[in-house]
Amino acid sequence: MSFFLIQCLNGLGYATTLFLMAAGLTLIFGVTRIVNFAHGSFFMLGALVGGHWLVNWFPNWGESAWLYAAAIAIGAACAALTGAATEFLLLRRLYGAPELYQLVATFGLSLALRDAMRWAFGVQEVFAPRFPGLRGAIEVGGEFFPQYQALCIVLGPLVWLGLHLLLTRTAFGSRLRAATQDRSMLSALGVNPAPLMLGAVVLGCALAGLGGALQLPREPANLQMDSNVVVETFVVVVTGGLGSISGAFFAALLIGLVHALGSSLFPQATLVLVFLTMALVLAVRPQGLRGRALDVPTVDTAHRFHAAPLGALGMAACYLACVALAALAWWAGDYWQSLLSDALILLLLGVSLQAMMALGGLVSFGHAAFFGLGAYGAALVHLHWGAGLWGALAAAVGTASVVAFVLGPLLVRSAGVYLAMLSLALAQVVWATASQWVELTGGDNGLIGLRLVPQDARLGFYGLLVALALLSVAALRRLSGSTLGAALQAVRDAPLRCAASGLPMHTIKYRVYVGSASLAGLAGGLFAAHQGAVFPSVASVSTSLDALLVVLLGGMHQLWGAAMGTAILVLAGSELGRGFDYWRGALGLLVMLIMVLAPSGMLGLRWGANRAQSRGAQP
Repeated sequence: MSFFLIQCLNGLGYATTLFLMAAGLTLIFGVTRIVNFAHGSFFMLGALVGGHWLVNWFPNWGESAWLYAAAIAIGAACAALTGAATEFLLLRRLYGAPELYQLVATFGLSLALRDAMRWAFGVQEVFAPRFPGLRGAIEVGGEFFPQYQALCIVLGPLVWLGLHLLLTRTAFGSRLRAATQDRSMLSALGVNPAPLMLGAVVLGCALAGLGGALQLPREPANLQMDSNVVVETFVVVVTGGLGSISGAFFAALLIGLVHALGSSLFPQATLVLVFLTMALVLAVRPQGLRGRALDVPTVDTAHRFHAAPLGALGMAACYLACVALAALAWWAGDYWQSLLSDALILLLLGVSLQAMMALGGLVSFGHAAFFGLGAYGAALVHLHWGAGLWGALAAAVGTASVVAFVLGPLLVRSAGVYLAMLSLALAQVVWATASQWVELTGGDNGLIGLRLVPQDARLGFYGLLVALALLSVAALRRLSGSTLGAALQAVRDAPLRCAASGLPMHTIKYRVYVGSASLAGLAGGLFAAHQGAVFPSVASVSTSLDALLVVLLGGMHQLWGAAMGTAILVLAGSELGRGFDYWRGALGLLVMLIMVLAPSGMLGLRWGANRAQSRGAQP
């Protein structure tokens, strides 16, 4: 009995960290409607500033409880100040932009902030001393529990109470709540929303920095803290309900307890249990524990998909140019062959995601799930049953298709951020399974030694990649002009009219979802054949974000958008990475710049300018 009690207390201590993060993210989203993927960076900044303050700059502060607490507060203040600069320089330029573009821009921000902290603090972990006066333990049922952990358990409800009083008993809080419900009406009443949004970002980032600084006596500060906590923070926010502080509190308790008990009872399935918990909550309550039901737009908005902006001759020229570029890369040597092969596979993954997002309006933050399933499906049938390339690719498509066929009806019931988080949950379950089911997948050692493409067949495989990439673009063009494509776009743009007309909306979205998953599985199988090895990273968050970057950088509603996005991402990553240690930060700055200057993608900027000129020329 005492064992379970101690594990529950550990879960409550971890829940405090999750709540501080989730409360800050909820405040920012509620007021600004920004999906801030860089929220973990402020958590890491608070920990690194506090850690260096106590260890390297003013080590004597670690001997006094008051000075130690002041160092924690300084870490939170630095995160708040950085949040203010971020709101002024980036976030206010994203207000009103679609959530996906905000996500990609803030992902670029996370890359830039990580490299900035790497330059400022170095790469070494910082081990802070334990909190003075709270270095002992208290006895609970014959077991011992750290005093500092007990203090953290008390802090969670106190922060919740403070936020509740701020939002309900102060004029600032009342205006924040009003801005959350209807910012335009608040402006019409003469209240400037800009200071409110700045205040929400500053407060949210301060809470994240406080959460990071409070971790110092429990774990070292390091440059991996952001990615380790931000995904579970999104889980808490979505499980609790977007915009609900109380929902974030109860969800943090739930996820914290699941995490602690899972770590003790099912250590090989802890991550799976966390994401399954979120999936079960959303399956019962699609709006989360305390969230409001999703609003159905009352005004239909149309997004034209530019399937043939260049005409028939222009399309033929594009296909020929791609073939010529591929031939040139083959002639240029192994480096360019490998680089273009990676780009073609990423293009296939991008087109698969573009089909469901641009035509069907289905948002996915976890499309790497099907890419990873395809890669592992191809690798396993090759290693265990000796399947060749075609058999492996068939297994890749089949594995991804079966999972999408089974789970699709549940996923397409959701919409917007909730659908995105359910897809992220699926990807994290696949990634956790690949990492922890060592007997089947090899765990972090991966599945290596794949010989699906012999040396003498490299040219044929290369030609296959080129053909499949071009065929995927052609198939997307044909789908956009078909009856199914028209129905998809109608369901996306006018859901109320489609429902009134009796269209089977879920069936239509389900069909494109399964088709998209099948193409992503094919891309995963090709990746396994090309690399000769498969590791859990094929289903990681970074792979899903690469697919999103490909689609959004080029232009989601442009036929060649995925191709343009692939070129930007692959070439920028390869060229910036040559002898430049901070290339990820530079890539992050490039991503932010594109999202601010061309929120509809690079090709969207080009055709948008043409349309503006056409309208200006009309009498």
